[in-house]
Formats: sequence, C-alpha cells, structure tokens
Amino acid sequence: MFRRVIVWTGHMGAAAGAFYRAAMEPNAEARPLAGRTALVTGAAGGIGRACAVRLGAAGARVHVVDRAGEAAEKVAAEVGGVAHVVDLADPGAADALPSDADIVVNNAGLQHVAPLHEFPPDTFALMQRVMVEAPFRILRRTLPHMYRRGWGRVVNISSVHGLRASPYKSAYVTAKHALEGLSKVTALEGAPHGVTSNCVSPGYVATPLVTGQIAAQAEAHGIPEDQVVGQVLLARSAIKHLVAPDEVAEAVLWLCGPHSGHITGASLPLDGGWTAQ
Repeated sequence: MFRRVIVWTGHMGAAAGAFYRAAMEPNAEARPLAGRTALVTGAAGGIGRACAVRLGAAGARVHVVDRAGEAAEKVAAEVGGVAHVVDLADPGAADALPSDADIVVNNAGLQHVAPLHEFPPDTFALMQRVMVEAPFRILRRTLPHMYRRGWGRVVNISSVHGLRASPYKSAYVTAKHALEGLSKVTALEGAPHGVTSNCVSPGYVATPLVTGQIAAQAEAHGIPEDQVVGQVLLARSAIKHLVAPDEVAEAVLWLCGPHSGHITGASLPLDGGWTAQ
C-alpha cells in the first residue's frame, strides 16, 4: 500500500509547518476553505443559496445575506452560518454587514423587462443600487480586512449580459457591465495584497429570476409563453438548456480555491457558447 512520506531537512519554518499540517490533514482537499469566512449576497435562494451551500461544504464560515429573512435563516442553519437580513437597496445596508470576510460573492440582483422608452426610471435606479452600488459598498467595507491578511477572493456573479446586450433589459445590462468594470478595478488594486477579483458570467440559469420573466418576455416579443425559453432565452446559446445553480456555485468555489491565485480580472462565461458567436 502506497503511503505519502514527507521528509524535512533543517529547520521547519512557519510556511513549511503550515504545508506539513495541510498535507497531514485528512480533509484538506475536501475542505479547502477551512478557516475562511465568506459573505454571499442574495443567498436565500437560487445561485446565492447554491454558492452558500458549496462554500460552506468546503469549510468556509458563511454569512448569508438576503432581505428574505425566513429563507436566509433556513440557509444559514443548513450551512452552519449566520443570516443577515438586510435590503441592499438601502445605501446604509453594507455598514451593518461583517467586515471580516475573506471571500465576497456579490450575487444579489433583480430583473425588469421593458422597452427602454417605457422603462420606469425608479426601477432603473433601484437595480443600479442593488447590483452596482451595493457591491461597491461591500467591497469598500471588506477589502481592508483582506489586505491586512494578505489574501482574499472576490467573485461577482455577473451575466452573459455583462458581456453582451439584449433588448428590453436596459437596467440589467447596464448594471452587469458596470459590475464587470468594478471587478476589474478590484483586481488591479487587490493584486499587491493577495486579493483576486473575477466575474462568473452565466447565461440563463434555472432560478426564479429567470422563470419569473417569461411572461414579460412573451409580452415584449409578442409570442406565447411556452416559446420564450427556446426562441428568446436560449436562441443564441449553442447548448439548449438552462444552467443549473450548482454549476455556477462550482465555478465560484474553483475561483476561491488553491489553484486559481493567478486568475484575476477575468470573466468566466458559463453561457453555453453564447459569446462564441
């Protein structure tokens, strides 16, 4: 039977000792985020919940952030984390969140579908507050902790709409393009401090945010609701099925793991080939 043997010569320094302990830890590979603290927004359901569950299973202590209190408490109990019931549309909400996160997943979002000339200005502003200003405020609060520790991971849940545009989604496309830009600036500023920042940019994911817009898409395009997924949502995707939230969560975990330290300022499309066209 093969056994791993590690032999040290000379004095075992702090870094070598840490490596030795990691090598001897039987769950080191299964729990690569042990000792880390993650903060996930919009974590009561959909992609956010999947990320909270996956990061928790990898060993992180998870702050579950959502305005849906009961659902957030349920997810927090499931992952052994802490729920924070806040509305990120409130500019002061970030100040009530913990500042000691090593990992930040900016996921919270909302959607509204309407022609630009009919788009409600208040809804446009609301979407920018939740999907752009809130991530900025959260990073402004948490980056100093990451800088002090010399390690941090920022993963922004963008969208294929952070890379491409679609009609009737002026606010969402604007917000996701802005989030991509914020992520790149974070990457450049964080690099000297051991902090990476990337976007995961999925196509249409099987979440209530997507299924909830089918009726509006049908009205905007003048087609029956049962034709929206094939003719509108997946029309530009080579893979003709919706992305699963767990697929997004696995990509997030990989970007937070031990083998992605040189990946920063990037956008990882999970778009079924949409952007290949």
